[in-house]
Amino acid sequence: METIVVIVHVIVAIAIVGLVLLQQGKGADAGASFGAGASQTVFGSSGSGNFLVRATSVAATLFFVTSLLLAVFAGNRSGLGGSSDMPVLNQNILEEVTTQQSDVPVLEAEEIAPVSTQSDVPSLPSDPSQ
Repeated sequence: METIVVIVHVIVAIAIVGLVLLQQGKGADAGASFGAGASQTVFGSSGSGNFLVRATSVAATLFFVTSLLLAVFAGNRSGLGGSSDMPVLNQNILEEVTTQQSDVPVLEAEEIAPVSTQSDVPSLPSDPSQ
């Protein structure tokens, strides 16, 4: 079922892109005076406005429905779909986190070198003029 919804979702998304690209913009009427008005005769005297707008609305509605269905499928797959075993799931996660060992190595007391009083910074040479 999920595969069918994904296929329909992709087809509807491609249809939306195509329908939006076919529609004329608000400034497209200015091009009709230069001979571009003949393209409206394909869809009849009223132009392609009604058909393309309705088709885009239907495709957008289908896109939203398939998006919601895919979100429900993803929620059910992850186990966060509101099931009653939710506290058990959280308890198991907490137990796993608390029983994990740290990635930071722990040094033994013998391995720690004593702090020396000598510094790595060289001292200033004594000034013979003083």
